[in-house]
Amino acid sequence: MLIRDFLTTGLPSISFEFFPPKSDEAAAQLERTISELGELEPSFVSVTYGAGGSTREKTIDIVSRIKQNSGIEAMAHLTCVGSTREDIGAVVNRLAAAGVENILALRGDPPKGETAFVPVDGGFRNADELVAFIRMNHGQSLSVGGAAYPEKHPECGNPAVDVNNLKRKVDAGADFLITQLFLDNRVYWEFVERARAAGITVPILPGIWPITNVAQIERLTGMCGATLPFKLAAQLDKARNDPAAVMRLGVAHATSQCLDLLMGGAPGLHFYTMNRSHASRDICNALRAIGLIGTPAA
Repeated sequence: MLIRDFLTTGLPSISFEFFPPKSDEAAAQLERTISELGELEPSFVSVTYGAGGSTREKTIDIVSRIKQNSGIEAMAHLTCVGSTREDIGAVVNRLAAAGVENILALRGDPPKGETAFVPVDGGFRNADELVAFIRMNHGQSLSVGGAAYPEKHPECGNPAVDVNNLKRKVDAGADFLITQLFLDNRVYWEFVERARAAGITVPILPGIWPITNVAQIERLTGMCGATLPFKLAAQLDKARNDPAAVMRLGVAHATSQCLDLLMGGAPGLHFYTMNRSHASRDICNALRAIGLIGTPAA
């Protein structure tokens, strides 16, 4: 099913993001996570794409297997990094041939050790060019999503410029947007208001990161520019040496976020799982218990 079609049903979408594993043990963990979260009947799941296409084959393999064997709708991430138009065209053709109908089109981060994104000769400079390329070659047969940054892209110094860049991506043919993580819902609501004022009308799915590790979220927010609210930061600092307490706090905070988002009219929730199921599963079960999302069919 095309994700854009599901997003017109009026039902909140629930989706989970995975990344290609780097070891046999990690691959087994991912398979368990896909199985466990699949029981929640998500609207779709997505699989990330390594810098410079470093996980390209694994991404194609995992997303194709999910689509063909699990009964779960799957979306492949696709970046511009280190790839020519011909390279990217071949990947999209392979995905389409495998029955994958949904792609998240991204510029991508610079490869490790490089500080700035530099397109290869014959490649794309920005995600809007990638979106337009997919549309030109596949029309409306694929649903194409894009990334959005509620607190602006870390490489962009001006949030107004960032929204204008996002508008170009949507004008090029993006059907929906998924946000970078945020830990204060006010950031999301204000961002949606700015986007709508700029003429962006497509659904904007909030990206949810359930905190399970203090050092990890401190490092991540520092890298991506997301704000760690002071009250939450203080609670995490007190609990940093108690993993169970950190998990409880992270799940409680994310559940509160999700309640507010769905009750406020957000079109769905996209969970960054880190290939683990427990936190996202607990949050979804809590939301189901109060009727904010549907119950899986018996």
